Amino acid sequence: MRFLYPLLFLFGTFTVSFGQKQPQRSVDLNTFLQDLFPVQSEGIDYQSVFDNLTQLYATPLDLNTATRDELAATYLLNDRQLSSLLTYREQYGDLLSVLELQAVPDFDVTTIRRLLPFVEIGQNALTNRLPTPVDHYFLLRYEQTPEQQKGFSKAIPNKNGTLPTRYGGGAGQWFARYRYSRPRAYSLGFSVEKDPGETFRWEPGGRRYGADYVSFHAQVQNRGRWRNIVLGDYQLQIGQGLVLSAGFVLNKSSETVSAVRRPTLGARPYTSLTEYGYLRGASATYALSRHLDLTLFAARNRRDANTAPSTSTALVEGTIATSIQTSGLHRTPSELADRGSLLETNVGGHLLYRRGQQVQLGATFLQTHFDIPLLKRNLTYNQFEFTGNRNTVLGVHGSYVWRNLNVFGEAAHSRGSLTNSGGTGAVAGVLASLSRRIDLSLVARHYDRNFHSFYANGFSENSRTINESGIYTGVRYIVYRKLTLSGYLDVFRFPWWRYLVDKPSVGFDVLAMGGYSPNRQTTFSLIFREEHKQKNNPVSKTTPRAVIGTTRRSLILNADYGLSHAFTLRTRLQAGTFAYEGASPSRGFALVQDANYNLNRWNLSARVALFGTDDYDSRQYVYERDVLYAFSFPAYYDRGIRHYLLVQYNASKHVDLWLRWARTTITNQPTLGSDLDETTVPHKSEIKVQARWRF
Repeated sequence: MRFLYPLLFLFGTFTVSFGQKQPQRSVDLNTFLQDLFPVQSEGIDYQSVFDNLTQLYATPLDLNTATRDELAATYLLNDRQLSSLLTYREQYGDLLSVLELQAVPDFDVTTIRRLLPFVEIGQNALTNRLPTPVDHYFLLRYEQTPEQQKGFSKAIPNKNGTLPTRYGGGAGQWFARYRYSRPRAYSLGFSVEKDPGETFRWEPGGRRYGADYVSFHAQVQNRGRWRNIVLGDYQLQIGQGLVLSAGFVLNKSSETVSAVRRPTLGARPYTSLTEYGYLRGASATYALSRHLDLTLFAARNRRDANTAPSTSTALVEGTIATSIQTSGLHRTPSELADRGSLLETNVGGHLLYRRGQQVQLGATFLQTHFDIPLLKRNLTYNQFEFTGNRNTVLGVHGSYVWRNLNVFGEAAHSRGSLTNSGGTGAVAGVLASLSRRIDLSLVARHYDRNFHSFYANGFSENSRTINESGIYTGVRYIVYRKLTLSGYLDVFRFPWWRYLVDKPSVGFDVLAMGGYSPNRQTTFSLIFREEHKQKNNPVSKTTPRAVIGTTRRSLILNADYGLSHAFTLRTRLQAGTFAYEGASPSRGFALVQDANYNLNRWNLSARVALFGTDDYDSRQYVYERDVLYAFSFPAYYDRGIRHYLLVQYNASKHVDLWLRWARTTITNQPTLGSDLDETTVPHKSEIKVQARWRF
């Protein structure tokens, strides 16, 4: 009788939910990310999060073969739903259609609709022949700002006869990508990009091959005992991210429960345009037995870094690297001088034991070596930063699932070539589905001030997994089918100085939100967040600076509603304040109206946003729709208006075209931007054109 499930759902409840047709893999990734991060946070690399989300979207999970960790990595299923799906597969075998998800206990229509873009029912990859690709395309994108920016203007000699700094290349940005892949079978691809101000050069001796950034990968999976082989650019997601962390991982977000846990996914090809945080070399995973996998990897990367001769009082001699650059921009002579100046070599391994979907134990080893020592500036807050040219990290991690309870943790220890790198990091937590309505999470972490792990991204308040202790608890309560309440409380402390904080400090962060969906076309949400941290007093003249408390508050009202099947609207009002203790708060707001219209092969999206802030401290962030695989998350500050129009046209089953025009106009300033990005007029526009050919 199971073969009737998809048919019954198609003409039954899914007829109402999906308009009498099989749901398509379609999602607005920017809107999806906005729902996950409704309030901006310090220390989150949103570009990296978005890039990894696009990789998850581009490689949908096979519902019949995906592991618990792979399904958990979508952050759309709680532990009760994960256990229900795995139990359903064991009892009834493979799902016949994604529509069959409604037969799985604890699954609701809302969850299924959110999950659909990231899953599929695929063919078995464990055959003698590689299956046909599901993702085979070539993509080309060009974008430019039509207003002249200072960096592209003519250089006029100064009074002393020297020329001011200008960008070396043109104002256009080029990007191209090719991908040929089948999830859980193979992937082959490359990406090339030239940022605005960079030049096309062919200088193999200087490691320049046309475009400034070139990325490539080749991957084969599930070939006998060889679980996974990746050549080229890749990342690894292991344990709770204290040694190696990549992929779509979240910290604090609107997903208040499941986001605290990191899934173990192993090595994955790197296809992002973010020009740091990846490994270039080879990785291989081999099944030693049914339950035991061994992963070995090696990589050599050229990193951008500031270099200088060491001083006579320095701990090391000769040339040193004073900082590592992560912008990926090579437009000016100084940026070009930093390009690839530090050679980094990584070798490591990971041993993973799995017992079904319930027990997981692993051990990780990573050694990083630099060809020249790294020595940051001699400042107090840098006292416990990494120094030297070799760092070794050893870690152990594990998790255990019992019914709807998931206990997890990881501990790691770093040891460098000099004495200040002998630190320890640890994180432990639990996820619990107490009932169909209540989910809870609790996680504690401690990272020594001298714990150094260059590819870590553990759960934290800081942007790095260092110098922090804290306890986080989150809850989600489904009052009834249409109303959901959730929130979290995070209390943290920093045992040593930080940048712009001249003493050990403490703080806490609290978020409360509610979502109400009276029908399938309408959703309302209310979000409040308050964050308390300590920072240097900006008017203090003492050394060290006096440290005082700060308070940031944010309130968001959001409404999504559909006037018809083709025409939808989203209205958003957000406001916030930022204040130093004893001072008047800085205030800001943004009123945003979005509209989206689908007509046959056309999709039109538009926005008008009014905003006003007292200064940059009260800036407002709002995600914007963009062309496929592109990310837009501008900061609204000063006073003005922001609007854009995005047009997508599906010319044929092979060709998709996008055109996007956006413009920001400031009403209280004569120019927009700063330094070499400053325009001579109070507005700035962006024009973006993209085409994708699907083979």
